[in-house]
Amino acid sequence: MSRHYDFCRQNVGRPVKIVTHDGQTHRGIIRKVNPSKVFLDPIDGNRGPGGYGIGYYGGWGWGGFGLGIALGAIATIAFLPFFFW
Repeated sequence: MSRHYDFCRQNVGRPVKIVTHDGQTHRGIIRKVNPSKVFLDPIDGNRGPGGYGIGYYGGWGWGGFGLGIALGAIATIAFLPFFFW
């Protein structure tokens, strides 16, 4: 498996910032990892987890998990402090 897969599996439940090779930045809490993707509950700096006022958007209607990011597209992963919110 890839180093990103191992890292994400060991840190489920922790807030992270992921930057992809194309420069996109994603902030969220790792909720699930499979061999091809990591799934995040998005964090918006002004609104907390989900950021939409109705809980997190992975809770219903999105297959149970939020944003899926391909592990091969990840350039860097960094932990976020909880006071970031």
